[in-house]
Amino acid sequence: MIRLTVLYNLPAGADEDAYVAWRLSAHADTIRQMPGVLKADFGRIADQWSRGEAAEYRFQSTVEWPDRASFERAFYDGKAQSDLKKNLEKLADYRFLVTEILAGG
Repeated sequence: MIRLTVLYNLPAGADEDAYVAWRLSAHADTIRQMPGVLKADFGRIADQWSRGEAAEYRFQSTVEWPDRASFERAFYDGKAQSDLKKNLEKLADYRFLVTEILAGG
């Protein structure tokens, strides 16, 4: 399984309530409609710990696909990348992680 994790903040002065409303509605629907998506989660980070560097992210999104090929077909699709470029304008200080899940429970 492949898991995409996005850790991020909103730009200074952004309307967090409006962003959350958008993320839970229109954007959530878009993610669920991507080919091969098994699961998608969105959360507001409540606590965080770090060793040696500041870990100051406000939000986390995760999306899971059954395999790397499914992830690449969906995520690197031209429309998906165009949408991503536009949506990144809503974010600040973001980090994308693509993880191959080796074990789960």
